[in-house]
Amino acid sequence: MTLPTVDTLVTYPDGATTSEGAVLHVEPLPDGRTAVILDLTAFHPVDTAWPDQPADHGILTSALGTQPIVDAVTGGIHDGTLHLGADLPVRTGTEGWVFVVAHIIEGTPPEIGERVRVDVDADYRAALSAAHTACHLAALALDAALADAWTKPAPTDALGNPAFDALAIQQSRISPFHSLDTYRIGKSLRRKGFTVAALDDLDSVAARTNAQLATWVADGGPVRIARDDDRLSSRRTWICDLPDGSTDIPCGGTHLSDIAEIAGITAALMTNQVEGGLELTMHTTANAD
Repeated sequence: MTLPTVDTLVTYPDGATTSEGAVLHVEPLPDGRTAVILDLTAFHPVDTAWPDQPADHGILTSALGTQPIVDAVTGGIHDGTLHLGADLPVRTGTEGWVFVVAHIIEGTPPEIGERVRVDVDADYRAALSAAHTACHLAALALDAALADAWTKPAPTDALGNPAFDALAIQQSRISPFHSLDTYRIGKSLRRKGFTVAALDDLDSVAARTNAQLATWVADGGPVRIARDDDRLSSRRTWICDLPDGSTDIPCGGTHLSDIAEIAGITAALMTNQVEGGLELTMHTTANAD
């Protein structure tokens, strides 16, 4: 079977939850399921390199009827071979590769060339989008809360504060209305000038973080994703207009259209001693409006 020669076109960055596309390829999987690749989709897949946001939930409708999409992963094509999910050895956007959204289904797949419809569970998408927007805002608020913890000039975030989040983040995980970010404070961060003692009074750091979040939620602000084109591998940037300035955080996930769609955001902080340093976790909750 011929593999696609161009990236999947994706409409989820603009908030789309339905799409129609042509089946370009079907790939039988070892577990008996099938990966269906379309030329265009509204379905958000898991990114292999930075799997913070899970795949959408939804259904695929073809001449065979309606089938649940049980998962969606990023795939890469190189030298005539399709690599899916954890087997993808390069980051999305690597030159010389074609990147695709693989919709995983059970049962008989649609025919190649057939036009099919994808419908995303809009409520689940909205819950993930609220969490992802809140996650970015919490990261910026944490940067601001720790702005005085640096003894050396450090790279700054979009609002001009030392970029603690970008420099210390180890893992981020999004779930409906929640996110969990894990930061590592070790020798590397200390050499950059971060004062670990700034985390001794964690309640104070959390209070400053939440006060900033409350201000931003009260003021509201439009949110959008900027991108060069509709290809899956194109660079996408989360932009939010805040009273403190406009943000520009690279992001391949989905988001709300305005902070005003969130009733409140709360960040809870916790530290834990780990080998070689300290681990800070931030659990962020977005309250639906």
